[in-house]
Amino acid sequence: MASTAAAAAAAPATTAKVSEVDNLLTKRVADRYLKREVLGEGTYGVVYKAIDTKTGQTVAIKRIRIGQQKEGVNFTALREIKLLKELKDPNIIELIDAFPHKGNLHLVFEFMETDLEAVIRDRNIVLSPADIKSYIQMTLKGLAYCHKKWVLHRDMKPNNLLIGADGQLKLADFGLARIFGSPDRKFTHQVFARWYRAPELLFGTKQYGSGVDVWAAGCIFAELLLRRPFLQGSSDIDQLGKIFAALGTPKPSQWPDMVFLPDYVEYQYVPAPPLRSLFPMASDDALDLLSKMLTYDPRARISVQQALEHRYFTSVPAATNPALLPRPPPKGESHPKVSDINQHDGPTVLSPPRKSRRVMPQRQGIELDGSANETRRATGESTGKSEEMPMSIDFSVFGSRPPPRPTINSSIFRGAILDKILYSRRYAQV
Repeated sequence: MASTAAAAAAAPATTAKVSEVDNLLTKRVADRYLKREVLGEGTYGVVYKAIDTKTGQTVAIKRIRIGQQKEGVNFTALREIKLLKELKDPNIIELIDAFPHKGNLHLVFEFMETDLEAVIRDRNIVLSPADIKSYIQMTLKGLAYCHKKWVLHRDMKPNNLLIGADGQLKLADFGLARIFGSPDRKFTHQVFARWYRAPELLFGTKQYGSGVDVWAAGCIFAELLLRRPFLQGSSDIDQLGKIFAALGTPKPSQWPDMVFLPDYVEYQYVPAPPLRSLFPMASDDALDLLSKMLTYDPRARISVQQALEHRYFTSVPAATNPALLPRPPPKGESHPKVSDINQHDGPTVLSPPRKSRRVMPQRQGIELDGSANETRRATGESTGKSEEMPMSIDFSVFGSRPPPRPTINSSIFRGAILDKILYSRRYAQV
């Protein structure tokens, strides 16, 4: 009995010593990094530029608030750490270190100078067809590696594609990523920023695969060609309307499973305008690849590996070497005038003024395990603005009036609502 009591008394002291050692080790790790300016702020933390005093390397540190004892570390951070420790590829952001310090979790990433959104929106940058080919090729290479490892990114958008000093593009922000492959596994459909969300997600499917990432990559490809977001819906219904106006309302023969999706709503039929009318500067090979990436039926949609093997990437011109790609200048420097740039063949449409951006964008929501418990992520624009944006297609190519916009089949929609009302009243009486 005496020995048991002595052991019980010694336990708190041992625990205290272990905790003290842990605190000392984490302090040493934290002291290794010398913080500089803030790169961005989000709901759950701050991103700093820092110097690794041990190696002299510039890094980006994402500081995530752990929260109270009951809450613990949010699942987004844990998933990101777990996946990035396993995903090692030239086109995936590198997670250098992760450590707790002063009630916060710190993730240390390689420092990236800018992101693809900044490139697209910089009105002083002219992207040639070879430049566009290089950017989309690196995007698909990173995505192909993820899918090879059975990982869905589920948050593909230009400001999650970071660009380093050597011009290399890398996929980042894996907080919404998931392992896929199990045939019966269900996921939430509230993923991706709305403008990059595949139509099957907008119709509420909870069983999907790599096709959702391919659709988002296709939207990014279109954005590179247009120099502005391709389809900018203000709600899920509006987003579907924008998609159908641009690509035509899908027929049952094009997408047989569409009518069985949980949130399916019938739209009036609108024929698809020629892609050439929407992307007049794109090559035939580029349009062919784009059409295959934006195929409605996810089962018929091209895979990432098939996209990389498409003739677009072997045709002339060859993709620009990443080190030679145009990028925004570092802070403190200014662009040369557009008239001074040696403009080569390619899309010269210049985007709106660049908006404030984050080099390491922050998470806007936390998502819990299980489709029933997954929290809805912010679903608007990547820039955070909530006002309705116009459709980003140049309708001048159609003449004075834009093409017809598909609307919900009102008689069927009203009938469905009436059925629900009658059912609820009948259920209330019971």
